[in-house]
Amino acid sequence: MMIIGCDFHPSWQQVSWLDTETGETGEQKLVQSAGDAERFYRQVPAPALIGMEATGNCHWLVDLLADLGHELWVGDAAQIRASYVRQQKTDKRDAAHILKLLVEGRFPRIWMPSSPVRDLRQLLLHRYKLVIIRARVKNELQHLCLNKGVQRKRKLWSKAGPQMLRELPLKPWAGRRRDDLLRLMAMLDQQIEPLDQAVKAEAQRDKMARLLQTQPGVGPITALAYVLTMGDVSRFPRGKQVASYLGLIPREHSSGGRQKLGAITKQGNRMLRMLLVEAAQIAVRYDSEFRKEYLHRCHQKPKAVAKVAAARKLAVRLYWMLRTQKPYPEVVRIESSPRVPLVGAS
Repeated sequence: MMIIGCDFHPSWQQVSWLDTETGETGEQKLVQSAGDAERFYRQVPAPALIGMEATGNCHWLVDLLADLGHELWVGDAAQIRASYVRQQKTDKRDAAHILKLLVEGRFPRIWMPSSPVRDLRQLLLHRYKLVIIRARVKNELQHLCLNKGVQRKRKLWSKAGPQMLRELPLKPWAGRRRDDLLRLMAMLDQQIEPLDQAVKAEAQRDKMARLLQTQPGVGPITALAYVLTMGDVSRFPRGKQVASYLGLIPREHSSGGRQKLGAITKQGNRMLRMLLVEAAQIAVRYDSEFRKEYLHRCHQKPKAVAKVAAARKLAVRLYWMLRTQKPYPEVVRIESSPRVPLVGAS
């Protein structure tokens, strides 16, 4: 069996390999544009074990190795680097170090989504990016109104809002800017609408996403994003690990018996964090226990801190809904019961 350590770069990759049957070793630089990588992996007898650090722009390689029957392990880049003690860092050394971790059974493997899941993530990511662009366009239009002494806030996006914007007396170039922004916003609305419908259809087909939508405040977009991001939730033993995975726990630098906490780590999926914060603000309106904790924190901490805390609680609750396969009312009943607490739900 071949074991290969791969130091991946967008334009090329450095590989080190070991044949466990013959003991033969070797290393090679593979240039992507020249087709070296595809030729190399096609020549390797399947199945081979290949390890690489978690990185971007590598989906083509993941799909290629799956088609060829090879097994790809993706490792935590920070842990891989932390396990390398030498001060000399080169691509050859990195590939050899990954190979060494694979051979010794110390490779810090992480979970990887399947190809269909990655494609569905592209749907959510594409919609998210367009919504961000639309929000920036709306902010620009708000600034145009404010500079003319007109403040409408959310009313600017009502049915009468666009007409009021068109009638706003502006200088020639400011008027050109307004017209271009209005056309851009209309185009974005047309592009986002079918994406919204596609997300709703996918969430309706997914059993787990339908389960999460029983929670007030969680719609099809948040539910589907949570399911696709978390994958198999059984890989998380406790709810606190879910909060850590999503970057909703504080940074900590404690030593000598003194605890020092900072802002949240944000070491997770940015899109899902944003969706959870938005969903949590709706959940506090319909869940009395949620609202009680949220208002209590608002009296002691800044409102932004209370929102993040509510998002963390919502993320953990959704985790337990998937773990126990119970809808919203039953999970709340279990949470509030002193006899059968959800361990790790705090």
